[in-house]
Amino acid sequence: MGNTPARPSTSAEDYVKVIYDLQERGTGPVTISGMAERLSVSNSSVSGMLRKLNELGFVEHQRYGNVSLTETGTKAALAVLRRHRLLETYLVAELGYSWDEVHDEAEILEHVVSDKFVDRIAAHLGDPVVDPHGDPIPTREGSIVERESVLLSEAEAGTSGVVVRVNDTDPELLRYLADIDIGIGMRVEVVERLPFAGSLQLSVHPEKGGQTRDQVLGLVAAEALWLSPEE
Repeated sequence: MGNTPARPSTSAEDYVKVIYDLQERGTGPVTISGMAERLSVSNSSVSGMLRKLNELGFVEHQRYGNVSLTETGTKAALAVLRRHRLLETYLVAELGYSWDEVHDEAEILEHVVSDKFVDRIAAHLGDPVVDPHGDPIPTREGSIVERESVLLSEAEAGTSGVVVRVNDTDPELLRYLADIDIGIGMRVEVVERLPFAGSLQLSVHPEKGGQTRDQVLGLVAAEALWLSPEE
Protein backbone atom coordinates (compact mmCIF):
# COMPACT_ATOMS: atom_id res chain seq x y z
CA MET A 1 0.00 0.00 0.00
CA GLY A 2 3.00 2.35 -0.10
CA ASN A 3 3.40 4.77 2.78
CA THR A 4 -0.25 5.70 3.37
CA PRO A 5 -0.62 6.23 7.14
CA ALA A 6 -3.03 3.92 8.94
CA ARG A 7 -6.52 5.35 9.31
CA PRO A 8 -7.31 6.60 12.83
CA SER A 9 -9.84 4.74 14.98
CA THR A 10 -13.53 5.52 14.54
CA SER A 11 -13.67 7.55 17.76
CA ALA A 12 -10.49 9.48 16.87
CA GLU A 13 -12.03 10.29 13.47
CA ASP A 14 -15.24 11.49 15.13
CA TYR A 15 -13.28 13.75 17.48
CA VAL A 16 -11.03 15.37 14.87
CA LYS A 17 -14.06 15.90 12.64
CA VAL A 18 -16.00 17.64 15.41
CA ILE A 19 -13.00 19.85 16.31
CA TYR A 20 -12.59 20.81 12.65
CA ASP A 21 -16.32 21.45 12.31
CA LEU A 22 -16.43 23.66 15.40
CA GLN A 23 -13.36 25.59 14.16
CA GLU A 24 -14.83 25.94 10.67
CA ARG A 25 -18.20 27.20 11.85
CA GLY A 26 -16.32 29.89 13.71
CA THR A 27 -18.56 30.46 16.73
CA GLY A 28 -15.63 31.02 19.09
CA PRO A 29 -12.76 28.87 20.40
CA VAL A 30 -13.17 25.08 20.62
CA THR A 31 -13.63 24.00 24.25
CA ILE A 32 -14.03 20.67 26.03
CA SER A 33 -17.61 21.52 27.03
CA GLY A 34 -18.48 22.53 23.44
CA MET A 35 -17.13 19.20 22.18
CA ALA A 36 -18.91 17.24 24.92
CA GLU A 37 -22.21 18.84 23.90
CA ARG A 38 -21.72 18.05 20.21
CA LEU A 39 -20.65 14.44 20.86
CA SER A 40 -23.24 13.85 23.63
CA VAL A 41 -20.56 12.60 26.05
CA SER A 42 -19.19 13.79 29.39
CA ASN A 43 -16.45 16.41 29.77
CA SER A 44 -14.20 13.75 31.32
CA SER A 45 -14.64 11.49 28.26
CA VAL A 46 -13.55 14.37 26.03
CA SER A 47 -10.54 15.12 28.26
CA GLY A 48 -9.46 11.48 28.14
CA MET A 49 -9.74 11.30 24.37
CA LEU A 50 -7.90 14.60 23.93
CA ARG A 51 -4.97 13.19 25.91
CA LYS A 52 -4.80 10.27 23.44
CA LEU A 53 -5.12 12.58 20.42
CA ASN A 54 -2.40 14.78 21.88
CA GLU A 55 -0.07 11.74 22.14
CA LEU A 56 -0.91 10.80 18.53
CA GLY A 57 0.00 14.30 17.41
CA PHE A 58 -3.52 15.17 16.20
CA VAL A 59 -4.38 17.99 18.60
CA GLU A 60 -2.78 20.70 20.65
CA HIS A 61 -4.42 21.10 24.02
CA GLN A 62 -3.05 22.39 27.29
CA ARG A 63 -5.03 21.65 30.42
CA TYR A 64 -7.94 24.16 30.73
CA GLY A 65 -6.91 25.65 27.37
CA ASN A 66 -8.70 25.72 24.03
CA VAL A 67 -8.41 22.82 21.61
CA SER A 68 -6.86 23.07 18.14
CA LEU A 69 -5.88 20.59 15.44
CA THR A 70 -2.29 20.05 14.31
CA GLU A 71 -1.54 19.74 10.59
CA THR A 72 -1.79 15.93 10.95
CA GLY A 73 -5.11 16.27 12.77
CA THR A 74 -6.45 18.65 10.12
CA LYS A 75 -5.50 16.20 7.35
CA ALA A 76 -7.28 13.38 9.20
CA ALA A 77 -10.39 15.56 9.70
CA LEU A 78 -10.50 16.56 6.02
CA ALA A 79 -10.22 12.92 4.96
CA VAL A 80 -13.28 12.01 7.10
CA LEU A 81 -15.20 15.06 5.91
CA ARG A 82 -14.45 14.15 2.29
CA ARG A 83 -15.95 10.69 2.86
CA HIS A 84 -18.90 12.05 4.87
CA ARG A 85 -19.86 14.79 2.42
CA LEU A 86 -19.44 12.66 -0.70
CA LEU A 87 -21.58 9.93 0.88
CA GLU A 88 -24.29 12.50 1.69
CA THR A 89 -24.16 13.77 -1.89
CA TYR A 90 -24.40 10.24 -3.29
CA LEU A 91 -27.32 9.30 -1.04
CA VAL A 92 -29.29 12.37 -2.16
CA ALA A 93 -28.32 12.31 -5.85
CA GLU A 94 -28.51 8.57 -6.53
CA LEU A 95 -30.62 6.93 -3.82
CA GLY A 96 -33.37 9.51 -3.34
CA TYR A 97 -32.66 10.38 0.30
CA SER A 98 -33.93 13.76 1.55
CA TRP A 99 -31.39 16.19 2.99
CA ASP A 100 -32.53 15.59 6.60
CA GLU A 101 -31.94 11.80 6.38
CA VAL A 102 -28.38 11.63 5.11
CA HIS A 103 -26.27 12.94 8.01
CA ASP A 104 -26.87 9.98 10.36
CA GLU A 105 -26.43 7.45 7.54
CA ALA A 106 -23.15 9.05 6.45
CA GLU A 107 -21.94 9.14 10.09
CA ILE A 108 -21.92 5.32 10.06
CA LEU A 109 -20.68 4.74 6.51
CA GLU A 110 -17.81 7.26 6.63
CA HIS A 111 -15.78 4.96 8.91
CA VAL A 112 -16.16 1.78 6.86
CA VAL A 113 -15.87 2.78 3.19
CA SER A 114 -12.45 2.70 1.55
CA ASP A 115 -10.81 5.74 -0.04
CA LYS A 116 -11.02 3.93 -3.39
CA PHE A 117 -14.81 3.60 -2.99
CA VAL A 118 -15.12 7.30 -2.12
CA ASP A 119 -12.96 8.33 -5.09
CA ARG A 120 -15.24 6.25 -7.35
CA ILE A 121 -18.28 8.07 -5.93
CA ALA A 122 -16.58 11.43 -6.54
CA ALA A 123 -15.79 10.51 -10.15
CA HIS A 124 -19.32 9.16 -10.70
CA LEU A 125 -20.82 12.42 -9.41
CA GLY A 126 -18.42 14.59 -11.45
CA ASP A 127 -16.20 15.66 -8.53
CA PRO A 128 -18.72 17.93 -6.75
CA VAL A 129 -17.26 20.74 -4.61
CA VAL A 130 -20.22 21.04 -2.20
CA ASP A 131 -22.63 18.54 -0.63
CA PRO A 132 -26.47 18.88 -0.50
CA HIS A 133 -26.18 21.19 2.53
CA GLY A 134 -23.66 23.46 0.78
CA ASP A 135 -20.75 22.17 2.89
CA PRO A 136 -17.48 22.22 0.91
CA ILE A 137 -16.13 18.79 -0.08
CA PRO A 138 -12.35 18.49 0.43
CA THR A 139 -10.33 17.21 -2.53
CA ARG A 140 -8.22 14.05 -2.24
CA GLU A 141 -5.26 16.31 -1.47
CA GLY A 142 -7.21 17.94 1.38
CA SER A 143 -7.86 21.36 -0.13
CA ILE A 144 -11.21 23.14 0.08
CA VAL A 145 -12.82 25.73 -2.18
CA GLU A 146 -13.54 28.61 0.20
CA ARG A 147 -16.47 30.90 -0.49
CA GLU A 148 -17.10 34.18 1.24
CA SER A 149 -20.12 33.71 3.44
CA VAL A 150 -21.72 35.21 6.53
CA LEU A 151 -23.85 33.54 9.20
CA LEU A 152 -27.43 34.70 8.70
CA SER A 153 -27.82 35.19 12.47
CA GLU A 154 -25.01 37.79 12.36
CA ALA A 155 -26.12 39.61 9.19
CA GLU A 156 -27.09 43.25 9.60
CA ALA A 157 -30.43 44.66 8.43
CA GLY A 158 -30.20 45.43 4.73
CA THR A 159 -27.89 42.47 4.00
CA SER A 160 -29.02 40.34 1.10
CA GLY A 161 -27.45 37.28 -0.43
CA VAL A 162 -27.90 33.71 -1.56
CA VAL A 163 -28.20 30.84 0.92
CA VAL A 164 -25.06 28.76 0.23
CA ARG A 165 -24.83 26.51 3.26
CA VAL A 166 -26.97 24.91 5.98
CA ASN A 167 -25.77 23.21 9.16
CA ASP A 168 -26.74 19.54 8.73
CA THR A 169 -26.39 18.27 12.30
CA ASP A 170 -30.07 18.72 13.32
CA PRO A 171 -32.54 16.77 11.12
CA GLU A 172 -35.55 18.50 12.75
CA LEU A 173 -34.16 21.90 11.81
CA LEU A 174 -33.64 20.74 8.20
CA ARG A 175 -37.24 19.50 8.08
CA TYR A 176 -38.43 22.84 9.48
CA LEU A 177 -36.46 24.77 6.83
CA ALA A 178 -37.93 22.50 4.13
CA ASP A 179 -41.43 23.13 5.54
CA ILE A 180 -41.02 26.91 5.37
CA ASP A 181 -39.31 26.51 1.99
CA ILE A 182 -35.89 27.97 2.71
CA GLY A 183 -33.02 26.19 0.99
CA ILE A 184 -29.75 26.40 -0.91
CA GLY A 185 -29.76 28.86 -3.79
CA MET A 186 -32.55 31.13 -2.50
CA ARG A 187 -32.05 34.89 -2.25
CA VAL A 188 -32.75 36.24 1.21
CA GLU A 189 -32.75 39.80 2.50
CA VAL A 190 -32.60 40.74 6.17
CA VAL A 191 -35.34 43.36 6.48
CA GLU A 192 -35.10 43.85 10.23
CA ARG A 193 -33.36 42.31 13.23
CA LEU A 194 -35.72 41.67 16.15
CA PRO A 195 -33.25 40.77 18.91
CA PHE A 196 -35.77 41.01 21.75
CA ALA A 197 -38.08 38.63 19.92
CA GLY A 198 -35.04 36.44 19.13
CA SER A 199 -35.78 36.56 15.42
CA LEU A 200 -35.12 38.12 12.03
CA GLN A 201 -37.65 39.55 9.59
CA LEU A 202 -36.65 38.26 6.14
CA SER A 203 -37.70 38.77 2.58
CA VAL A 204 -37.31 35.49 0.66
CA HIS A 205 -36.94 35.33 -3.12
CA PRO A 206 -37.44 31.81 -4.52
CA GLU A 207 -35.05 30.55 -7.20
CA LYS A 208 -37.47 30.10 -10.06
CA GLY A 209 -39.25 33.42 -10.30
CA GLY A 210 -41.91 32.65 -7.68
CA GLN A 211 -43.52 35.24 -5.41
CA THR A 212 -41.26 37.09 -2.98
CA ARG A 213 -42.55 36.54 0.53
CA ASP A 214 -41.94 37.73 4.09
CA GLN A 215 -40.67 35.23 6.63
CA VAL A 216 -39.90 35.57 10.33
CA LEU A 217 -37.02 33.24 11.27
CA GLY A 218 -35.82 32.49 14.81
CA LEU A 219 -32.18 33.21 15.61
CA VAL A 220 -31.55 29.52 16.41
CA ALA A 221 -32.50 28.60 12.83
CA ALA A 222 -30.60 31.64 11.50
CA GLU A 223 -27.44 30.32 13.23
CA ALA A 224 -27.60 27.32 10.87
CA LEU A 225 -27.67 29.27 7.60
CA TRP A 226 -24.86 30.96 5.65
CA LEU A 227 -25.36 33.65 3.03
CA SER A 228 -23.01 34.58 0.24
CA PRO A 229 -23.56 38.35 0.46
CA GLU A 230 -24.32 40.44 -2.63
CA GLU A 231 -22.54 43.72 -3.12
